Amino acid sequence: MKESHNYAHVGYGMIAVSASLAAIGIIALFIGGNGLLADNMQRENTHHFDECKKNDFKTDGCEKYWDRINNKISGIYVDLEK
Repeated sequence: MKESHNYAHVGYGMIAVSASLAAIGIIALFIGGNGLLADNMQRENTHHFDECKKNDFKTDGCEKYWDRINNKISGIYVDLEK
């Protein structure tokens, strides 16, 4: 039986695995003790959207929602004329 010499491919695979594990470790260090980072970010975004909704999306910073409202799917209809 012929011996296959795929040592280079195995080495590249090991490098890819170690790089991905290092990236996961760096992300874990970034997040640190805040295990609910994504949850907190989502809560802040939801709060901002609700504040914009109360003001009919006319306050500063609410322009980013204009392309997602005034349609049947969102069910939110406002007059965006300033």
